[in-house]
Amino acid sequence: MRAIRLHAFGPAENLRYEEVEDPRPAAGQVRVAVRAAGVHLVDTTLRAGNYGGGPIPVPELPTVPGREVAGVVDAVGPGTDPGWLGKRVVTHLGMVPGGYAELAVRDAEAVHELPDGLGYEAAVAMIGTGRTTVGILDVAALTADDVVLVTAAAGGIGNLLVQAALGVGASVVGLAGGAAKVERVRGLGAAYAVDYNAPDWREEVRAVLGDREVTAVLDGVGGALGRGAMELLGIGGRLILFGWADAEGGPTEITTADLYARGLTASVAIGPRILRRPGGLRGLEERALAAAATGALVPLTQSFPLKDAAAAHAALESRATMGKVVLVP
Repeated sequence: MRAIRLHAFGPAENLRYEEVEDPRPAAGQVRVAVRAAGVHLVDTTLRAGNYGGGPIPVPELPTVPGREVAGVVDAVGPGTDPGWLGKRVVTHLGMVPGGYAELAVRDAEAVHELPDGLGYEAAVAMIGTGRTTVGILDVAALTADDVVLVTAAAGGIGNLLVQAALGVGASVVGLAGGAAKVERVRGLGAAYAVDYNAPDWREEVRAVLGDREVTAVLDGVGGALGRGAMELLGIGGRLILFGWADAEGGPTEITTADLYARGLTASVAIGPRILRRPGGLRGLEERALAAAATGALVPLTQSFPLKDAAAAHAALESRATMGKVVLVP
């Protein structure tokens, strides 16, 4: 099969499109002929060799990156139900990479059969990014009374959060970088879409809201942008954190003084908390896939050919992408 392999940590150009041996499913496993593979921001950090202290182990080299795949089961291991053969499926590979390839193996118990009408690219967006979104929404507990500010609203998680907030009747302010992304957020139905590259973006948010205050900030960017968004919260507002795409800026900085000054609450929606949701990660995956199948959430995806994985990484790192980045063999 053809796959993307990383032989040395470093820039995106280190990702190589190569011929490798076909994987064989072991007992209890299925093999998936991949139709779509997800690219996650953490993939770029692992590739660069800058990842440390998180739950995902740094891979031994050479490695085939990627942990989200959708496709068709073309082989099963010993003792595995042959009824899986030919089924359209999606799965998260967990701690073991191997998704940037034409074939991938996974334990059958971790595989989901695709609902009718759900495409491979949408499914691969929901199995990881979608499940995280569902976990964030559980913590945020949005209502029609909320004025929600979403950072990076044109991103893979951000666009789903905008849709979900609109779905409960909340007013949404979506922050995005650049005119094209702002227009995309506006197209999702956000009441207000603001370019965070503008030096006065906070004043613009205040102006469009008038006498209304932001009641919930959903922040996955961190750094100065996350801090600026937090400062827009009104009295009793909620800050829900789910990462920091701004690697240089780090997580959004908050202090107990910030919380006391306006009676704010701050919650972290990922990590140990998301792992302890009822039903675990699989339950979140099932809910995310169901939401996509019914059209309640429609993931935005941007696809690249598998052979162009380096270009996909470079585009993601430079924030030139919109939605979930997907590789197509």
